[in-house]
Amino acid sequence: MRLCAWYLYGEKHRGYALNPVANFHLQNGSVLWRINWMGDSSPRGIGASCGMMVNYRYFLEETASNSALYLASKQVRASEQVLALVAQFQQNSKL
Repeated sequence: MRLCAWYLYGEKHRGYALNPVANFHLQNGSVLWRINWMGDSSPRGIGASCGMMVNYRYFLEETASNSALYLASKQVRASEQVLALVAQFQQNSKL
């Protein structure tokens, strides 16, 4: 889960999220909200994402500002749960 959080939050291509689905939602003003272990246990889900499923949350009053922040300064808005996983990854990573 820590690696997944880092992949979605920290891995970038030209400054934007490397994952195309994450990039889509973040460009549209969402918050990287929750990572669900075994959220997709179908054979396709296991093969594509090790069963992980991600929730993006849209706070309607914040979508325009979140989108502008991401597009202008490439900052990803994320929940405390995701940020805690990112911090754990960074503490334990040798990358």
